[in-house]
Amino acid sequence: MLKKVLEYFTTGRTDMDENELNDYIWSVCQETQKKLIELNTTYHTPDELPKVMSELMGEQIGENFRMFTPFYADFGRNIHIGSNVFINSGCHFQDQGGIYIGDNALIGHNVVLATVNHDLNPHDRRNHYAPIRIGKSVWIGSNATILQGVTIGNGAVVAAGAVVTKNVPENIVVGGVPAKVIKRIETEEMT
Repeated sequence: MLKKVLEYFTTGRTDMDENELNDYIWSVCQETQKKLIELNTTYHTPDELPKVMSELMGEQIGENFRMFTPFYADFGRNIHIGSNVFINSGCHFQDQGGIYIGDNALIGHNVVLATVNHDLNPHDRRNHYAPIRIGKSVWIGSNATILQGVTIGNGAVVAAGAVVTKNVPENIVVGGVPAKVIKRIETEEMT
């Protein structure tokens, strides 16, 4: 059933009954909340933490994962994390639309990744989902917010407190509300 729900988040279409769909999503969210309470209220060694996060996500997390708790998510099963990723404390991942984090990414304190939005029309306030894709070697500063459908290119930097509403090209620094290009990063080689 999880596969059908993830397809629904991607396409907006499903052959499932709406009540069945909503009940299943709610049950996964509740299971995620139980796992997050355990994650956030119990000490985990550096070796245990990737195992706990892999259980939460339902897939193997990349190697050399590091994180400071607390950590928050809503659905939990649509987060995909590469290798050598660091997530600082207080981050909120609204992951129903899908969150993809590339290798060597650094995510600062209290970052919000929000993959769900609602239509302005009050007669169509249903959830609208779109993935967030964070490239390799990206640095997201503290208190930044990345909105649904945004891709952050490899090597980019999101300044602290920025609200990113549009895609960010590779090797660019963005900042502000809404985020705008500040400068280009000159690099010799991306890894």
